[in-house]
Amino acid sequence: MMDELDRRIVLATQGGLPLVPRPYEEVALQVGAAEPEVRTRLAAMLARGSIRRIGAVPNHYALGYTANGMSVWDIDDARIDAIGARIGALDFVTHCYRRPRHRPDWPYNLFAMVHATSREAAQQRVAEIAALIDGEYPGACRGRDVLFSSGILKKTGLRIASAA
Repeated sequence: MMDELDRRIVLATQGGLPLVPRPYEEVALQVGAAEPEVRTRLAAMLARGSIRRIGAVPNHYALGYTANGMSVWDIDDARIDAIGARIGALDFVTHCYRRPRHRPDWPYNLFAMVHATSREAAQQRVAEIAALIDGEYPGACRGRDVLFSSGILKKTGLRIASAA
């Protein structure tokens, strides 16, 4: 369980860390605690699963990556874990995960997001993934496609409400 200070820390950070040179010091000032205690409590909340992560959520459009393509793959179930781990480790894949198929309309079971400055560049990245699969796991891929984003959605996780 979270105590009152943990709750104040979550409320102060759930919208993002302050964009200042010492963000944990700023959070500490907001919640009335010392900076080391804020860091210790955040680490403890991560360790026990009260919070999942502390990390940056980039706006790919603002960074110039306007051709965001979700590559979808029909991968042999017996090899999907190994292939997914391999693709997910590529530096140009931001996330890679397995999803159930919905046949006959949706045969794809592996998804891998690539970001690029053009659709052609994104397609080239997907071609690199296909070459990797064909080279290292012959016959494991039965089909693929790329779904391009048409806009960016607000990315937020679960929020807790402040006490009124």
